Amino acid sequence: HYKSAPENLPEIARQLGVAHILEGSVQKSGDAVRVNVQLIKAANDSHLWADTFDRKLTDIFSVESEIAKAIADQLRAKLTGREEQEIAAKPTDNVEAYDAYLRGLAYNLKTQTTPANSLGAQKYFRDAVRLDPKFTLAWALLSIVEARGYIAQNLQPTVALREEIRQAAETAFTLQPNLGEAVLGKGFYHYACLKDYDTAVRYFEQARQFLPNSSQIPAALAYVMRRRGEWERSDAYLNEAERLDPRNASVFTVHATNYICLRRFPEALRKLEQVLDITPDDVDALALKASIAQAEGDLPRAARLLAPLYLNADDTQALEAQVYQTILERRPAQIIPRLKEILAKPDPTLGFVNGELRFWLGWAQEVAGDHNAAHETWRQARSELEPFLKEQPDNYSLIGDLALTMMGLGDKASALALSERAMAANPIERDALRGPVPIEILARVAARMGEPNRAIAALQKLLSIPYAGPLADNAPLTPALLRLDPMFDPLRNDPRFEKLVASPAPK
Repeated sequence: HYKSAPENLPEIARQLGVAHILEGSVQKSGDAVRVNVQLIKAANDSHLWADTFDRKLTDIFSVESEIAKAIADQLRAKLTGREEQEIAAKPTDNVEAYDAYLRGLAYNLKTQTTPANSLGAQKYFRDAVRLDPKFTLAWALLSIVEARGYIAQNLQPTVALREEIRQAAETAFTLQPNLGEAVLGKGFYHYACLKDYDTAVRYFEQARQFLPNSSQIPAALAYVMRRRGEWERSDAYLNEAERLDPRNASVFTVHATNYICLRRFPEALRKLEQVLDITPDDVDALALKASIAQAEGDLPRAARLLAPLYLNADDTQALEAQVYQTILERRPAQIIPRLKEILAKPDPTLGFVNGELRFWLGWAQEVAGDHNAAHETWRQARSELEPFLKEQPDNYSLIGDLALTMMGLGDKASALALSERAMAANPIERDALRGPVPIEILARVAARMGEPNRAIAALQKLLSIPYAGPLADNAPLTPALLRLDPMFDPLRNDPRFEKLVASPAPK
């Protein structure tokens, strides 16, 4: 997470909470590898030890073990028998499998769980276990990545995927029941696929004894707590994760999204600045900053953040934030050609997301005044979305997309029925984070379909609770968004709506 030649070692050591720093480089030529390492005392930049290791690529794990032991000797650290075993252990004998695992890990450490990052990690972890079916760590990471993608719906949440997650977690646990990541994988299966939070917490706490210094454990517990609506406990666990891993952009991003859900926007922005300090110009962090500006009603600030970004369909949330910006500005003509270009070559791995983007295109066309084009686009969106319901009957996002599409087509009965189906698929009692999503869908449908009483009641509830919203980059509704969003235009003359728009931003 640092550039090749960091200038200020004492400052880096302070950030990481360490007294010594290991610098190194790797040179590869054919199947030969040269590893140069030096151990530095950060306080005075003095070099304690340095060495060069020349090895064959197939012998790379022995170098890792040698370096770790040499560092321990230099620091006069007394290793326990278990620690010596862990240092000497090889995760796999297959170099290609390990290379695939490292590539998967790189995607897994990115700032946000987007379709692009989830699909990239999944591909490489699948490659790793195909190349070495006994590669426990890769099985464990495959189950964790897929579980996180499943619950976030960045991977298609099918019955088949749920079964693959169960099998991957079970395989890792059977191969190595004392591997912390394998225990973590079991916990993620119960958390994401079964929403059995109590069992998930037991597995996460059990994993802690094997991974006492890993930020993964408190981060996982933070995920559970926010689903339970225990936001303060989630916050505390994320603080712990940040202390354990102060350069993990993903943890800071999750913390920022918590604050966005709570509408604590200044705190969210501070976390995102820390993300951008670690990964400058990160697209997902910039899009999250823009979604905060939108939620605060500052469209010029949001525009400055979003305008430079050139996004693809697999950057779904950031792309939708860009589209939403043009809709809030009521100038969507500029984004319509880009959406058409993306949808001309839909990515099959994105599944229902292509139909979701088609809904957005229809909405942009409608706001631009091209009602015939919007109607035709929504008809196409319906035909793209409906087939996915068979494999994903409980996908409340898919059901919500269909509800909004039917609303656009003027089918009031279907739109309301789908909204209610989405609420039943993910009730707020089981999921405080995303359970309110279908309630916002209902509010939007009711507003447009001539049901103002239902719309106002839903909006009053939504403004009183924290949650991750269904549109763009998951910001919850705010008075500013109600004021700007064209979907609520039919309510503009209702005194109850005017009161909501005039209310101070919820705390």
